[in-house]
Amino acid sequence: MKLTGKTLSSLALICVLCMLVGGLAWEVLERVALRFGLDVDLSVGPVGFDLSVVALHVTVNPGTFLGLVAAVLLFRAL
Repeated sequence: MKLTGKTLSSLALICVLCMLVGGLAWEVLERVALRFGLDVDLSVGPVGFDLSVVALHVTVNPGTFLGLVAAVLLFRAL
């Protein structure tokens, strides 16, 4: 799919979903590695904003960036 004004919202949605899935998958892999005795923690965070009423904080890990790469590849394939 080509990036146009109409497809920009689709790209943003795909990026957010893939970053979420990638981050969660990385967290699961870290916890599995911890069960086998490997203590690997490559997370950075929390990163976000706080508006007194609404706060959004995200823990960023390598899976988040891998999910972003996967989102771009998926968008190009559509």
